[in-house]
Amino acid sequence: MKYFIYLLIAVACSLVIYNATVLDFNNILQGDSRTALISILASACVIILLLILLVSRAIQKKRGNR
Repeated sequence: MKYFIYLLIAVACSLVIYNATVLDFNNILQGDSRTALISILASACVIILLLILLVSRAIQKKRGNR
């Protein structure tokens, strides 16, 4: 499961990088740039949530299964 989470984080990072190349900084909120910006924010949220999951699993492992 741990490696699957790392794989998902890598995929989300690659999506952030790809969508950053699509952005047009002159018209950031129109057309494809708007979609890319939304995708970057969604991927960033996924990365944060997966990192929280990893930390919570590490805490649970150290604390023991009560």
